[in-house]
Amino acid sequence: MCNGHMDDISDLIDKIFYGPGSGLICARIIDDIQKAVIIKALERSYGNRVQASKILGMHRNTLSGKIKKFDIDVGRFKR
Repeated sequence: MCNGHMDDISDLIDKIFYGPGSGLICARIIDDIQKAVIIKALERSYGNRVQASKILGMHRNTLSGKIKKFDIDVGRFKR
């Protein structure tokens, strides 16, 4: 039964990656995942960008650029 669900998921992924407009959809999915991971790192570091960048393994300036791109309010994570 579990394999049936995995087949459904695999079919859905194929539609996303190979369907019309797939480039835009894939970029949006990647952005959504990246934003969620950045938010989680900021939560864990209480909004400390240096600590969050270490958690994520990216340069602080790269993180700052992504925070701006995704319009993340870092102040909400500070304690």
